[in-house]
Amino acid sequence: MREPGRMPVVGMIGGGQLARMTQQAAIGLGTPLRVLAASPQDSAALVCADVRIGEHTSAADLRSFAKGCDVVTFDHEHVPPALIEELESAGTICRPGSAALLHAQDKLVMRERLSAIGAPCPRYAPLPADDPMAALRAFADQVGLPLVLKATRGGYDGKGLWILDDLDAGAAALVERLLGEGVALMAEEHVPFRRELAALVARSPHGQGAAYPVVETVQRDGICHEVIAPAPGLEEERAVQAQRLALEIAERLGVTGLLAVELFELESGLVVNELAMRPHNSGHWTIEGARTSQFEQHLRAVLDLPLGSAEPTARHVVMANVLGGDDADIYPRYIHVMARDPAVKVHFYGKQVRLGRKIGHVTALGDDLEETLERARHAAAYLRWGPALGPAEEGR
Repeated sequence: MREPGRMPVVGMIGGGQLARMTQQAAIGLGTPLRVLAASPQDSAALVCADVRIGEHTSAADLRSFAKGCDVVTFDHEHVPPALIEELESAGTICRPGSAALLHAQDKLVMRERLSAIGAPCPRYAPLPADDPMAALRAFADQVGLPLVLKATRGGYDGKGLWILDDLDAGAAALVERLLGEGVALMAEEHVPFRRELAALVARSPHGQGAAYPVVETVQRDGICHEVIAPAPGLEEERAVQAQRLALEIAERLGVTGLLAVELFELESGLVVNELAMRPHNSGHWTIEGARTSQFEQHLRAVLDLPLGSAEPTARHVVMANVLGGDDADIYPRYIHVMARDPAVKVHFYGKQVRLGRKIGHVTALGDDLEETLERARHAAAYLRWGPALGPAEEGR
């Protein structure tokens, strides 16, 4: 319970870049942010004043962390549901709550619930441990090949997902190995989508909602490389449909805080791919590109403050993720990027550079989409590859 004369304390479980950027928003709001990090070298631990070191899988660490917090929220979805329920039973306010967050933690639970409320989803089937290949073959008879094999829990940036072009001995060996490792599995039909979109919304405990413009996300090798806001060429009717769908999902699932709904756009309409109940890579563009960043909006929502405007600040906004390259000495390239384009914004996450690792992002705003894309792509590619960058590498 907040004492008179002090601002409420928000506790965020997880010390990654999302918590790091939430700290920036918390400073502006005057709200103390406490972070549970696994290591003092975690991205958020390097910049937050109130850091507790502990494990998100430890009930004792979570109980100790939650003491003194007015509300607890999450940097990731990996806290075991039973531990969140334990916190709630002890009186800790968790936003989103365990009942809502489960739909972002378990893909099978998500599919069952979304299908029940009428949200458009790919066809799916759980895989029983006793005879999974028989279930896969029966499902393939319904929807055809290829199939998408998914771990029901965990998985991000392309992990925990496999495309099965055939149900041969190799597929059987993969399924047997995964089940043997204790990985629960499900299958989904392979959706012939035109592109991937994301609808980011916020919902407060009082039920106030706010929706950001629908964006296009560009994925390569299972990793988000670019986000374009608003999604180019998206018909207004379909954009409104996506925003309404996301707001309805947030209400029906009882989400408090941010909800990112990853969508496939088909010729015939939209289907839901994944859910995330936290700040999301598809919303990093909002730091400079919206009146209220997703990080401030999440804090407003979990504190039950009036939500901020989600109106964009420019006609086009492009966010490009910065991946690690061959040379860990980024600073000289950083200077070049800032000199070449003083208007581009660079965000680093305080992570050690490793090849292919997501270490930051850049954002460009402009009136011309192609020019804005080029600026963001060049900055991200140059930060990764340096002077050896060639034209073919700018978009990779």
